[in-house]
Amino acid sequence: MSVRKRARIIYNPTSGRETFRSDLVDILSIYEKAGYETSAFATTPAPDSAKNEATRAAKEGFDLIVAAGGDGTLNEVINGIAGLEHRPTLAIIPAGTTNDYARALRIPRDDPIAAAKLILKKNKKFKIDIGKAGKNYFMNIAAGGTMTELTYEVPSQMKSLFGYAAYFAKGAELIPRIKPIEMQIKYDDQEYRGNATMFMIALTNSVGGFEQIVPDASLDDGKFTMIIVKKSNMIDMLSLMAKALQGKHLDDPRIIYAKATDIEVIPLNKDDRLMVNLDGEYGGDAPMEFHDLKQHIEVVANLDEIPDDAITVSDDFKRVEKDFVKSVDDIQDQEKEQNK
Repeated sequence: MSVRKRARIIYNPTSGRETFRSDLVDILSIYEKAGYETSAFATTPAPDSAKNEATRAAKEGFDLIVAAGGDGTLNEVINGIAGLEHRPTLAIIPAGTTNDYARALRIPRDDPIAAAKLILKKNKKFKIDIGKAGKNYFMNIAAGGTMTELTYEVPSQMKSLFGYAAYFAKGAELIPRIKPIEMQIKYDDQEYRGNATMFMIALTNSVGGFEQIVPDASLDDGKFTMIIVKKSNMIDMLSLMAKALQGKHLDDPRIIYAKATDIEVIPLNKDDRLMVNLDGEYGGDAPMEFHDLKQHIEVVANLDEIPDDAITVSDDFKRVEKDFVKSVDDIQDQEKEQNK
């Protein structure tokens, strides 16, 4: 008699608008229909709750782990299994605010039932790269510098209510506080040494919901997409942010844009603290090494949609983006008038 496959749903009961519980019975039945004996675990406020449960389930031989929550929950689950020899297949049910990784995998982000039903499709699994940063793992982005601090400072309630607009508002508020840091950044056989206001190491093309910032990122090629923003004043940063939203920043001389498998970031002034953000959460301080682990974890994804390069964004996002770009243009016009 064959042993039935097992699935463990790890869900965050406080993610997003806290509606996941109402769908849980239907979601359990979907995975049962797909041939998995399925059970669920609600995370607690205890540190590493999702991570520890993912490790336990993997070590007990579960075949599938379903991460249901926002990017924070998914990051914990990744960290719970990425360092193990037996790594279960990973499925994702978005239940947070931006859900960057679900966006990159074309998983429905507003319909948990539809997201769960991907397991029933024939063409549904492939292996994705995972980033290793020191002793931690990330699946979407690692970053450091003043501009990245906005992810720590946007209140969770604000993100739930306003989504992308919350990042815009806080980003604009932080711009006057930008402080360049002298860094040495080694990437494969190249090196940058000088001032930088930010570095970004991406595995997907979705950063805070914005898909134009690293438009050519690949999920499984063994290469990070890296951006270094050199020393910039307030007007420069506003200009770069506006250009990045439109995908017009890649050839800007204030930017280094490169592909690399191995990256090392070293602050050169001992008095400068360089915090590293991993998938939106604090992940330690540089110096730090980053390694792309090629095709390290198998995931359930909407494979029929991933090759489609069309970028879809909500009307609310388009409105916020348009307003932000216009405000940047107005500030630059005022600056030109003052300098005449």
